[in-house]
Amino acid sequence: MSLLRVKDLAVSFGSVRVVDGVSFGVDRGRTLGIVGESGSGKSVSSLAIMGLHRGADVTGSVTFDGEELVGAPAERLRALRGARMSMIFQDPLSSLHPFYTVGEQIAESVRLHLRASRRAARERAVELLAEVGIPAPRERAREHPHRFSGGMRQRVMIAMALACEPDLLVADEPTTALDVTVQAQILELLQRLQAERGLAIIMITHDLGVVARIADEVLVMYGGRLAEHASSRTIFKDPRHPYTQGLLASVPGPGRDIEGPGDGRLRAIPGSPPAPSAFPPGCRFHPRCPVALEVCATERPALLGEARRVACHREGVLR
Repeated sequence: MSLLRVKDLAVSFGSVRVVDGVSFGVDRGRTLGIVGESGSGKSVSSLAIMGLHRGADVTGSVTFDGEELVGAPAERLRALRGARMSMIFQDPLSSLHPFYTVGEQIAESVRLHLRASRRAARERAVELLAEVGIPAPRERAREHPHRFSGGMRQRVMIAMALACEPDLLVADEPTTALDVTVQAQILELLQRLQAERGLAIIMITHDLGVVARIADEVLVMYGGRLAEHASSRTIFKDPRHPYTQGLLASVPGPGRDIEGPGDGRLRAIPGSPPAPSAFPPGCRFHPRCPVALEVCATERPALLGEARRVACHREGVLR
C-alpha cells in the first residue's frame, strides 16, 4: 500500500475549482515529480495534502499511511505536520523568521513534536545542520537567517523539515532561486537523505531537468487537472499528451536526455495558461493544442490507462 494515496482531490475557493479530480500515490523511498506551468494546481494540491488549505473547500480522499486526512480535525493535522509529514517551501528567506537564530527555529519543531528539552533540542538542531552540510554547525546555529546565502538557507529549511524524521517530504520548487551548482548540491542532498531514511518525496517544480534527475514517476498537471502520469523514463522518452510534448520541446540544454524538436530549436507552447476563474470547457488545453479536435472543445477527455495514464482525445498524435 502506498504511504500517500490521493483520490479525486478537488480544491475550490468559493465557486472557482482550481484542482479538479487529481489522483496519485507515493510509496516509501520513491519520488513523485509534479510539473506544469504556473496556475496548473501543483502547489494548491500539495497544500491541501498537508492540511494548509485555509479558506478552501477540499473534497476527495487523501490517506496517509491508511489514515484519512480530508475532514480530519485541525489538531490531528498539526500533529502530523512536522512529525510525519514535512514541507519545504519555495522561498526560504520568507519562510525563516528574521528575529530568531536558525538553531532556535529548528529546535522549536523538535521541542513541539518530540517533547525534547531545550538543551536536547538545541543539540539536535546542531546535528541536523551538520547533516545537511552546513560547516561549523554549532557556530552557525547561533546566527540569524540573513547571515546565510540562498543555498545555505535552503539547507536550513531542509534541516527543519527533517527535524523529526518524517515519512513524507513535500518540496515546493526548492531549487528555483538557486544557481545550477547549488541546485545540484541540494538535489544530491535530498537523494542521499532519501536513501538513508526511506523518505517518500513529492517534488513540485516547473524545471523538467530537476524532475529528470530525481523523480521515479512524473505527474503532469494543466488547468487543475491531470494530463499525464507515468514513470520518469516513460515520460521523457515517449510523452503522449500534447501538453507534455510541448513542455519537453521547450527545454533548453545541449546533450540533454530530453528529446526536443528534430531541428534542434526550442518550441514555445503558444498562448498562456488559463486563469482558474476562466477555465475553458472540454479539455482545458485545447485552445493551445496544435492537434485539437472538435470534441476537445466540448468534452472532458477520459483519463485512460493504469501504469501510464493519459487524458487526451488524440493520445499519441505527435509521436
